[in-house]
Amino acid sequence: MNNIIPISIAVEDNLSEMVVRSLLRQSGKKFIINACYGKKGSGYLKKSIEGFNKAARVKPFLILTDLDKTECAPSLIGDWLEHTKSDNLLFRIAVREVESWVMAHRKAFSSYFKVPEEIIPLKPDEIDDPKLQLMEIVKKSKIREYKEAIIPSSNSTATIGPNYNAVLGDFVANKWNAEKAVKYSPSLLRAVIAVRNFSQIK
Repeated sequence: MNNIIPISIAVEDNLSEMVVRSLLRQSGKKFIINACYGKKGSGYLKKSIEGFNKAARVKPFLILTDLDKTECAPSLIGDWLEHTKSDNLLFRIAVREVESWVMAHRKAFSSYFKVPEEIIPLKPDEIDDPKLQLMEIVKKSKIREYKEAIIPSSNSTATIGPNYNAVLGDFVANKWNAEKAVKYSPSLLRAVIAVRNFSQIK
């Protein structure tokens, strides 16, 4: 039982939650997720991070947010954290959005969504709008149900399709492999290494 690591997570949305759960499950360590906080966007995470950092003194916490338009990860960390980061706080940033990490397992993404692998970016971390890029790729899918799920209809004001998180979450949970995706995403590689090397400080 001593090698089990209880951890709480905080994320921007449902897709980020699925990615974090897969990261922890694939890490080779025995993480047990106590609670998932957030799923209310980055503003909630920024507002709450000092509380999460304080809570991490007792039990580990993993926070995942998107870099979005911030210049670089160190700038975001400096802007968000006023106090020294707890050793038990894993604060990871997807560059520029978690969709970059999802697309980074190019072969699996191609197979699942039935799109040509060559249209999936080799450097997803360098894309300004990964979510938009992902939807543009799925538009070329041979499976109509996926396109309807992920791409908003032309008469909709929504920015994503009605089952965007459900379909991508299923892909992440069942097909996505972080170890294979890190080849194309440096920010994911840093997250995988941080999770793999994590040891709880008591």
